[in-house]
Amino acid sequence: MISRVFVFLGALNAFLAVGLGAFGAHGLKTVLTPDLLAVYHTGAHYHLLHALAVLCIGTLAQHQPASLYLKLAGWLLVTGIILFSGSLYVLSISGIRQLGIITPFGGVAFLAGWFMLMLAAVKWRAADL
Repeated sequence: MISRVFVFLGALNAFLAVGLGAFGAHGLKTVLTPDLLAVYHTGAHYHLLHALAVLCIGTLAQHQPASLYLKLAGWLLVTGIILFSGSLYVLSISGIRQLGIITPFGGVAFLAGWFMLMLAAVKWRAADL
Protein backbone atom coordinates (compact mmCIF):
# COMPACT_ATOMS: atom_id res chain seq x y z
CA MET A 1 0.00 0.00 0.00
CA ILE A 2 2.72 2.50 0.91
CA SER A 3 4.44 1.83 -2.39
CA ARG A 4 1.28 2.90 -4.23
CA VAL A 5 1.07 6.08 -2.14
CA PHE A 6 4.64 7.10 -2.98
CA VAL A 7 4.33 6.20 -6.66
CA PHE A 8 1.19 8.35 -6.77
CA LEU A 9 2.80 11.24 -4.86
CA GLY A 10 5.93 11.02 -6.97
CA ALA A 11 3.96 11.05 -10.22
CA LEU A 12 1.70 13.85 -8.97
CA ASN A 13 4.66 15.97 -7.95
CA ALA A 14 6.50 15.30 -11.21
CA PHE A 15 3.35 16.41 -13.07
CA LEU A 16 3.14 19.56 -10.94
CA ALA A 17 6.86 20.29 -11.31
CA VAL A 18 6.70 20.08 -15.09
CA GLY A 19 3.55 22.21 -15.21
CA LEU A 20 4.90 24.80 -12.79
CA GLY A 21 8.24 24.83 -14.55
CA ALA A 22 6.55 25.49 -17.89
CA PHE A 23 4.42 28.18 -16.28
CA GLY A 24 7.56 29.83 -14.94
CA ALA A 25 9.39 29.61 -18.26
CA HIS A 26 6.52 30.93 -20.36
CA GLY A 27 4.08 32.74 -18.11
CA LEU A 28 6.39 34.44 -15.65
CA LYS A 29 9.43 35.36 -17.72
CA THR A 30 8.00 38.78 -18.53
CA VAL A 31 6.44 39.29 -15.09
CA LEU A 32 9.26 38.44 -12.67
CA THR A 33 12.63 40.06 -12.33
CA PRO A 34 15.53 37.85 -13.43
CA ASP A 35 16.56 37.14 -9.83
CA LEU A 36 13.03 36.13 -8.79
CA LEU A 37 12.67 34.02 -11.94
CA ALA A 38 15.90 32.24 -10.97
CA VAL A 39 14.43 31.59 -7.50
CA TYR A 40 11.29 30.17 -9.11
CA HIS A 41 13.33 27.92 -11.40
CA THR A 42 15.36 26.64 -8.43
CA GLY A 43 12.10 25.62 -6.79
CA ALA A 44 10.94 23.84 -9.96
CA HIS A 45 14.28 22.10 -10.39
CA TYR A 46 14.36 20.71 -6.85
CA HIS A 47 10.66 19.88 -7.10
CA LEU A 48 11.20 17.66 -10.13
CA LEU A 49 14.34 16.00 -8.77
CA HIS A 50 12.67 15.09 -5.51
CA ALA A 51 9.43 14.02 -7.20
CA LEU A 52 11.48 11.45 -9.12
CA ALA A 53 13.13 10.36 -5.85
CA VAL A 54 9.70 9.86 -4.25
CA LEU A 55 8.68 7.81 -7.28
CA CYS A 56 11.80 5.66 -6.82
CA ILE A 57 11.02 5.20 -3.15
CA GLY A 58 7.56 3.97 -4.10
CA THR A 59 9.15 1.42 -6.41
CA LEU A 60 11.66 0.34 -3.77
CA ALA A 61 8.87 0.00 -1.21
CA GLN A 62 7.38 -2.78 -3.32
CA HIS A 63 10.43 -4.85 -2.34
CA GLN A 64 10.64 -3.59 1.24
CA PRO A 65 7.04 -2.77 2.23
CA ALA A 66 7.75 -2.87 5.97
CA SER A 67 10.78 -0.56 5.85
CA LEU A 68 10.26 2.30 8.27
CA TYR A 69 13.29 4.04 6.75
CA LEU A 70 11.75 4.04 3.27
CA LYS A 71 8.49 5.42 4.63
CA LEU A 72 10.32 8.16 6.51
CA ALA A 73 12.43 8.93 3.44
CA GLY A 74 9.35 9.31 1.28
CA TRP A 75 7.45 11.51 3.72
CA LEU A 76 10.50 13.66 4.41
CA LEU A 77 11.07 14.24 0.69
CA VAL A 78 7.40 15.14 0.19
CA THR A 79 7.67 17.54 3.13
CA GLY A 80 10.82 18.99 1.60
CA ILE A 81 9.04 19.58 -1.71
CA ILE A 82 6.26 21.44 0.05
CA LEU A 83 8.53 23.55 2.26
CA PHE A 84 11.50 24.13 -0.06
CA SER A 85 9.93 24.37 -3.50
CA GLY A 86 6.64 25.70 -2.23
CA SER A 87 8.31 28.54 -0.34
CA LEU A 88 10.41 29.43 -3.38
CA TYR A 89 7.35 29.47 -5.65
CA VAL A 90 5.42 31.73 -3.28
CA LEU A 91 8.43 33.94 -2.53
CA SER A 92 9.18 34.53 -6.20
CA ILE A 93 5.58 35.27 -7.18
CA SER A 94 4.73 37.38 -4.14
CA GLY A 95 8.10 39.05 -3.70
CA ILE A 96 7.83 38.54 0.07
CA ARG A 97 11.45 37.76 0.91
CA GLN A 98 10.59 36.82 4.51
CA LEU A 99 9.16 33.56 3.15
CA GLY A 100 12.77 32.55 2.57
CA ILE A 101 12.95 31.63 6.26
CA ILE A 102 10.86 28.52 5.44
CA THR A 103 13.13 27.31 2.65
CA PRO A 104 15.96 25.93 4.86
CA PHE A 105 13.47 23.74 6.73
CA GLY A 106 12.61 22.16 3.39
CA GLY A 107 16.31 21.69 2.69
CA VAL A 108 16.75 19.95 6.04
CA ALA A 109 13.77 17.71 5.22
CA PHE A 110 15.44 16.82 1.90
CA LEU A 111 18.70 15.97 3.66
CA ALA A 112 16.90 13.90 6.30
CA GLY A 113 14.97 12.07 3.58
CA TRP A 114 18.15 11.18 1.71
CA PHE A 115 19.72 10.06 4.98
CA MET A 116 16.74 7.80 5.70
CA LEU A 117 17.12 6.33 2.21
CA MET A 118 20.77 5.56 2.99
CA LEU A 119 19.69 3.83 6.20
CA ALA A 120 17.07 1.86 4.27
CA ALA A 121 19.78 0.67 1.89
CA VAL A 122 21.98 -0.44 4.78
CA LYS A 123 19.06 -2.37 6.31
CA TRP A 124 17.90 -4.12 3.12
CA ARG A 125 17.94 -7.85 3.21
CA ALA A 126 19.63 -9.25 0.13
CA ALA A 127 16.96 -11.96 -0.19
CA ASP A 128 14.28 -9.31 -0.72
CA LEU A 129 15.98 -7.61 -3.68
